[in-house]
Amino acid sequence: MNAGKLIVGAIVIVAAIAGGVLWYTAERAYYTPVAFQPGAEIRLVPLTSNQPEAIIVDGIEGIDADSSPIKFRACFTTPLTLATLTETYKDYPGAEPLIAPTGFDCFDAEAIGRALETGEALAFLSEPNIHPGVDRVVAVFGDGRAYAWNQLNDTYKD
Repeated sequence: MNAGKLIVGAIVIVAAIAGGVLWYTAERAYYTPVAFQPGAEIRLVPLTSNQPEAIIVDGIEGIDADSSPIKFRACFTTPLTLATLTETYKDYPGAEPLIAPTGFDCFDAEAIGRALETGEALAFLSEPNIHPGVDRVVAVFGDGRAYAWNQLNDTYKD
């Protein structure tokens, strides 16, 4: 009976340690803050060309990881209105924000996704094929809040 308790206890301890390691690798291990280039932090693709151009942003913060091209997330504000953005830059149909690690509080993928569905926010193409098969997308709310992430493009969607 004591041997059984020891075995079960050992299994529980190993499972707890493995769970902690798994959580750490998913939430913290690979993410690092992004050092944005001043004046070119976020770019959007204009309707008149395929070359992204920088937009005005304030208070930008972001994270990224070398382990995957879709780990990039950013939060910022822009003084550009939705009307100006839609008249100037390419939209991005099918934008689907990806969940950010819990430590990156400013990025709420579920709220952004709901806002895109209701039209409260609009999505724009930021960088096509920033990595092979991956586009950078920017979602902007009417009050100037904006969010960026990388998502798989049609190359990988079937």
